[in-house]
Amino acid sequence: MSEADGLRQRRPLRPQVVTDDDGQAPEAKDGSSFSGRVFRVTFLMLAVSLTVPLLGAMMLLESPIDPQPLSFKEPPLLLGVLHPNTKLRQAERLFENQLVGPESIAHIGDVMFTGTADGRVVKLENGEIETIARFGSGPCKTRDDEPVCGRPLGIRAGPNGTLFVADAYKGLFEVNPWKLKLLLSSETPIEGKNMSFVNDLTVTQDGRKIYFTDSSSKWQRRDYLLLVMEGTDDGRLLEYDTVTREVKVLLDQLRFPNGVQLSPAEDFVLVAETTMARIRRVYVSGLMKGGADLFVENMPGFPDNIRPSSSGGYWVGMSTIRPNPGFSMLDFLSERPWIKRMIFKLFSQETVMKFVPRYSLVLELSDSGAFRRSLHDPDGLVATYISEVHEHDGHLYLGSFRSPFLCRLSLQAV
Repeated sequence: MSEADGLRQRRPLRPQVVTDDDGQAPEAKDGSSFSGRVFRVTFLMLAVSLTVPLLGAMMLLESPIDPQPLSFKEPPLLLGVLHPNTKLRQAERLFENQLVGPESIAHIGDVMFTGTADGRVVKLENGEIETIARFGSGPCKTRDDEPVCGRPLGIRAGPNGTLFVADAYKGLFEVNPWKLKLLLSSETPIEGKNMSFVNDLTVTQDGRKIYFTDSSSKWQRRDYLLLVMEGTDDGRLLEYDTVTREVKVLLDQLRFPNGVQLSPAEDFVLVAETTMARIRRVYVSGLMKGGADLFVENMPGFPDNIRPSSSGGYWVGMSTIRPNPGFSMLDFLSERPWIKRMIFKLFSQETVMKFVPRYSLVLELSDSGAFRRSLHDPDGLVATYISEVHEHDGHLYLGSFRSPFLCRLSLQAV
């Protein structure tokens, strides 16, 4: 035997792979591959069935808004007097689930008055609610009923125990409890434009002149979110003379003019321009009459009503803020109108509102517009959807444009 033959005999045996004689392994492999293909095809068909209608809706549906790009400065840092706190959570809720949307508040003596979402002006006294005026009629259950029912917004106490009320759909009224007088109908065109969204008002001490806002000639109150998102600049500040019944436009091309407040000397009117997160000042008497400037710009939130504070400054209510540090959705969307169009093609206003973070903020301004102090309720746990801060007898009364209650906060507690 040669050496080569010996090595061949000593070569180790290779292991044998034993398979079933019927060849099941290849078939199992083919079956697994077939199942994977079925899954991929099914998933692809499902994705297409969802995506194609969505893209079709985006292409074919019309957006209710035609927004233009807006530019904002970086929001102010929430530091110093703006530092977040929970002081608003010390407020108590009043008349919970007994009224809805007490937007604005006024006192005559110790008796409180407000307007509600179902079109009423009510008196609140000794824990009781009494209806004293109604501007419309019919069932008042949804926002689509508002044009018929009316929607009282700004309310002020005038001389001789009367109330002046701005109704979003009906116009300006004087209410001498249980007696109703229409001062200016919203159907009256002012300089060729309709008043579609009468909002807030402020009255001179003698009751002769009323300064009020018409937030838009296009959008009604029930579509206020569309007004904000579109950034429409068709709002106006107006003056109504109760003696001559003349109406003047003091300032136009405003983006959602909202709350208004006369200065203590009645030489200027402040007007909140909600969409732009600022407050404008319009001079109505004195050497600067007819002039206008910015009172506060780049606010930490979107201002609603403005009311006087006992310190000589002003209270401003906000239901949505521009967090910094943090992410402001409205600031982000302001320069991306195409996203706004897509959102409102696919979702209703009520659906969009559910995604707006709840953050209640009350800001006190000095008489020169400086930030004096701030009261917060992060997440809106107690005070929600704040529209107004009305000071009376050592307390702040917090109005709301949609909550089923109003709040009261002792100033001594904060």
